[in-house]
Amino acid sequence: MNPRATMKLFHFLNSRSKLFQCRVFGENAGSRFSLMSSAGISTARQSYGADGGISSRIYADFSIFKGKAALSAAPVLPTFSKAGSGYTKVDRRGVIMLTFRPAIGERKYDSEKKQLFALSVTEVGSFISLGPGDSCEFYHDPSIQSRDAGQVRKSLSVKPYTDGYFISLSVTNNILKTNERFTVPVTTAEFAVMRAAFNYALPHIMGWAQSTSPPTDGADRDVLKVHPQLAAASEWDR
Repeated sequence: MNPRATMKLFHFLNSRSKLFQCRVFGENAGSRFSLMSSAGISTARQSYGADGGISSRIYADFSIFKGKAALSAAPVLPTFSKAGSGYTKVDRRGVIMLTFRPAIGERKYDSEKKQLFALSVTEVGSFISLGPGDSCEFYHDPSIQSRDAGQVRKSLSVKPYTDGYFISLSVTNNILKTNERFTVPVTTAEFAVMRAAFNYALPHIMGWAQSTSPPTDGADRDVLKVHPQLAAASEWDR
């Protein structure tokens, strides 16, 4: 190849390299922008085993960050136990766990003061069936059937507004003399994401998805695995 042709090839490759760098930078900038948006999905924390395979312990949530509080939603799978006949049965149904965190500054939220609300399968059904202008409210009391009923109670309300819904959680503790309230405005688009995700998660938290899936090697071990962040999560834990 003559020197002139060599120089042309060099300039051509150099320009392609710069173009590639510009494209990569643009994609990264878009990623940074998406991470700074008001709503986002926390993707799975993937860990890899010795064989290079991805661990089955996955945690994924959908989070909405607003000025006064943040709201996260994540499925908690059911727990299973072995029946005497050799079958595996649902021991406790799963839930959709809602987590509210108060804002303590710009883009800063206090996890120490978080409050949880566990949506049962029926409450998930009420949530996803809301139409335009509809509202719903749920009440939880850990001592509902005892003489301590009403001492500690939680109320979750979903009420419409012009561009979506207000999702509010009120926590009253008459023992500690505290009353906490969180309100997160959820846009129509954000609510649509929650509705679609809850609809998809419903058969999984009921245990139906697991019961209708074909058995695979090691299924008994894998289906019982829940991410430790949610495995011991209770609505009444901080």
